[in-house]
Amino acid sequence: MSHHTIEVKNLSFRYPDGHLALDNVTMSVAPNEKVALVGPNGAGKSTLMLLLNGVLRTREGQIEVCSLPLTDETLGRIRAAVGLVFQNPDDQLFSPRVYQDVAFGPLHMGLPEDEVRARVGRALAAVGMSGYADRISHHLSSGEKKRIAIATVLSMEPEILVLDEPSAGLDPRARRSLIELLRGLEQQTMLISTHDMRLVQELCSRMIVLDEGRCVADGPTEQILDDAALLERHGLEAP
Repeated sequence: MSHHTIEVKNLSFRYPDGHLALDNVTMSVAPNEKVALVGPNGAGKSTLMLLLNGVLRTREGQIEVCSLPLTDETLGRIRAAVGLVFQNPDDQLFSPRVYQDVAFGPLHMGLPEDEVRARVGRALAAVGMSGYADRISHHLSSGEKKRIAIATVLSMEPEILVLDEPSAGLDPRARRSLIELLRGLEQQTMLISTHDMRLVQELCSRMIVLDEGRCVADGPTEQILDDAALLERHGLEAP
C-alpha cells in the first residue's frame, strides 16, 4: 500500500442534535500533496478538519494519519502531526508578544530552551516574519496575524498543515503574499478548506468537493474547475 499522510475511510459524523455532518466520506492525501477541500457552507469541511485533529471523535469509519490509526493512544502523536490553522488568527494568538505565541507549542512539548528558540526562529523565517518576535500580537494587521498563526503551528513541525479558510478577511495584497507563502512551504502536506477558487487554482493540484457531508468529486483541480455543471450543482464558482 502506498504511504498516505491522511487516509479516511467510510467516515461519518453525527452531531448530538442528530444532524449528519459527514456521510460515509473516503479520501486520502499523499505526502507533500496540497489538496483543496471545497464546498458550500455546512458541507462538513470544518467537521472533517476537527476529526482529523482528534478535536471531534466518531466511531463510524476510520482515520489514519501518518500510518497511525486515530485512537485514544495515538491521539497525542496525531495532534502533533496535524497542525490546524484556524480561520480567525485571534483564535490562535493569545500571548502578548509574537515570540510567546510561536514558542507555546514547543514549550508544551517539553523541548529544551535552545531548541524552542531555534524552532521559533525557523517558523518565523518560514512565514517571512523574522523581525517580529518582540512585536505585540494585537497590533499586527490581519495579514501579519495570519502569518504568525501559521508560524505557531509550524514551530511544532507538523507533517500536515490543515488550514481553514486561510485567505478569509485578507485584503488583495495580504492574500497574494499568503498564497506565495503557502506555495513556498514545499515540504508540507496541506489540506486547505476554502471558498477562494483562485487560491485553489494557484496552490492545489487536486481538489475534493464536499456537499451535504458527502464527497461528490475528487480529482485534478484543472478538471474539476472546467466542469461548470458540477461547480454550479454544488454552489461553487469557477475562478
